Amino acid sequence: MKMMLSEIAKAIDATIDSNQDVEITEVQFDSRLINENALFVPIIGERDGHDFVFAAKDSGAIATLWQTDHEIPEDLGLAVLKVDDCLAALQKLAKYYLQKVNPKVVAVTGSNGKTTTKDMIRDVLSTQFNVHATEGNFNNEIGVPMTILNMKINTEMLVCEMGMDRPGQLTQLSQIVSPDVAVITMIGEAHLEFFGTREKIAQAKMEITSYLKEDGYLIYNGDEPLLNNLAQNIEQDKLTFGFENTNHLYATNVETKQKQMKFQTNLDEEINFTLPVIGKHNVSNALAAIVVGEVLQIEPSNMQDALSHFNLTKDRMQWLEGDAGEEIMSDIYNSNPTATRASLSAFSNVSLANETNQRIVVLADMLELGEQGPELHANLVTAFSKDAINQVYLYGPLMANLYDQLIKIYPETHLHYYDIDHKQQLIQDLQATIHAGDLVLLKGSHGLHLSEVLQALL
Repeated sequence: MKMMLSEIAKAIDATIDSNQDVEITEVQFDSRLINENALFVPIIGERDGHDFVFAAKDSGAIATLWQTDHEIPEDLGLAVLKVDDCLAALQKLAKYYLQKVNPKVVAVTGSNGKTTTKDMIRDVLSTQFNVHATEGNFNNEIGVPMTILNMKINTEMLVCEMGMDRPGQLTQLSQIVSPDVAVITMIGEAHLEFFGTREKIAQAKMEITSYLKEDGYLIYNGDEPLLNNLAQNIEQDKLTFGFENTNHLYATNVETKQKQMKFQTNLDEEINFTLPVIGKHNVSNALAAIVVGEVLQIEPSNMQDALSHFNLTKDRMQWLEGDAGEEIMSDIYNSNPTATRASLSAFSNVSLANETNQRIVVLADMLELGEQGPELHANLVTAFSKDAINQVYLYGPLMANLYDQLIKIYPETHLHYYDIDHKQQLIQDLQATIHAGDLVLLKGSHGLHLSEVLQALL
């Protein structure tokens, strides 16, 4: 982006404490990532961003927002835009810039699959348009504005991932982006700790339509009764996807290949789609992307090509080669019961190189499940078959509940449990067990830091 400081001040109703009108080429809230000619936004969170303004200045910031309830240092030496609330000002600036660039906006949410679906939609739309999309985990009240402000001025399509951990959050994000297309991938158990029931999660996900444009589209998983019921109250056009033949788009002839999924759809059984990832749930994600492509008039052949080699965000069912010659499926960005079951099912269907190789599963705790956490961990037992999964390594206090169930199925020599302080022992035991040709699945919530286990194996 490029904007004069005076334009920014006008857009956010800020008072400029400077006589110099400078060009801003970047907006940044993290002082460690500042580049030259940046506007620094001191967000107040666990730490107060105002404390890092001098670090931002040293890195190249030439202006900063500043909350009026904070005293401005006399030696600051930066152009200052005084605002009542820095976060609100960031969001207001993002909305202004979005209206200035004026791309079509596709907003994506869901308990599972929103990042992969975002990746698929991005690559499908990129076959015909200039596309900007959410990077990393920039999907909250700070990340969504930053995603917008990082757009190039020639952006034609914005694909915006939206997460939530409380009621009202998606309403706020929807108000910022005013989507042309809203996509809901599915409803699972993620964030049960905060919402209590899947019904309340579904209600919160439907908030994405709060500021859906009048001529916009709601695209959602029609296999989910909770969404079907709530969607009846939405006046905009609605299109569904899934595996049931009652959907607008449904998959046919689904096949699992080695590290690939193949399928066709009811709309054109002449076209064969291939995905470079495994799992039926990823076929569902692809169906959502295809419906978005249909709405935005992407040629079917372009969608077919884009999905065959779409760029998957790191640590979402990503295949890597380990140090011992094993193949590792890294799915460690986050975890919940629905996602874990899907990963286990997909992993169990990947063929081994020979009979001497093993499928080894490493599971860490699934967080934010509230009082239902122990039961939901224990219930994962039904996703295991000792014929398909040979060795199981469980890490974290909640996984003890699954261990108590799996010990009824697995011999002790094939089932291993580690408390939270014994990650190094887990790593050592894995390194002693894994051989060339083995398949290893790593799955757990981000807070358990299985990335350290992954790095040790790599």
